[in-house]
Amino acid sequence: MKDLIRRLTEAYGPSGHEEQIRDIIRAEVQPLADDVRVDVLGNLMALKKGSGGGKKVMLAAHMDEIGLIISYVDEQGFLRFQPIGGVDATTLAGGRVQFADGSTGVIAAENRQEFKKDPELTRLFIDVGATSRDEAKARLGQAVGFVRPFADLGQRIVAKALDDRISCAILIEVLRRLEDSLHEVYFVFSVQEEVGLRGAQTCAYGLDPDLGIAVDITVAADTPEAKKLAMKLGAGPCIKIMDSGMLAHPGVKDAMIRVAEANGIPYQLEVLDRGSTDAAAIQLVRGGVPAGCVSVACRYYHTPSEMVDMGDVENSVKLLLAILKTSIEL
Repeated sequence: MKDLIRRLTEAYGPSGHEEQIRDIIRAEVQPLADDVRVDVLGNLMALKKGSGGGKKVMLAAHMDEIGLIISYVDEQGFLRFQPIGGVDATTLAGGRVQFADGSTGVIAAENRQEFKKDPELTRLFIDVGATSRDEAKARLGQAVGFVRPFADLGQRIVAKALDDRISCAILIEVLRRLEDSLHEVYFVFSVQEEVGLRGAQTCAYGLDPDLGIAVDITVAADTPEAKKLAMKLGAGPCIKIMDSGMLAHPGVKDAMIRVAEANGIPYQLEVLDRGSTDAAAIQLVRGGVPAGCVSVACRYYHTPSEMVDMGDVENSVKLLLAILKTSIEL
């Protein structure tokens, strides 16, 4: 899976600008699914038909990433920007960004010493090598993603946009290995999660599933001076209990625990103090949808160097496959 993960994470695709990453994912799922389509908002849906008698299941992983959008070009051609999603200013200075056309720029601080004291986005700018406003004015309104190569550390991997491209890779692998299921399964690669779970909301409304499971990352609280949370790298997929946006449906949560224990799949229980996933949007559409979440513990989330454990990735694939091969009693 590592080559697939590399291609997914190195691709461009800030929220609202997912065309390039969607094309990569579509090429992977097209030969594996019974039907593939894109809705009005840009969500990619790949259907795997079941043998009958099961549920309509929505598996959702968001394909967008955090980024920046150009909001002003000054007289010298330097670009000011606003965040797309939860961007941490302390991770940006000295980094590089990429526009949709492949061109790059450098993020720099007005005054390094002052920025260290007060690391605000307003103290940063992007240098694209322009010498005047006229040379750079076409960049106004354009979005950029961060540039950072995939790194293979063996059991662990590091990349930008593992939130949530690692889950996209997991869904692709589940679709690849899913030979038979009672259920009609929609593999959804959603848009605009980082700016408000927007794609999952519209997609779930259109599909009206019997059951929804989001696949996303969560905080790995196993680094020095981390918060007192239970999730860590290498201990298996995290079955969500609660986050700041939702309480997981008890039936979905318990079903996932039963399946994990019956199949000898290691798992962790996740209670997250902040942040949420597509499951929070899925559960609220129409008359309500039983929803839960499988999370991959991730270090350094929302930075250009996120880290996950490949054992957790593989066990997430196994857990989802095992769930889809049961009758899913809630």
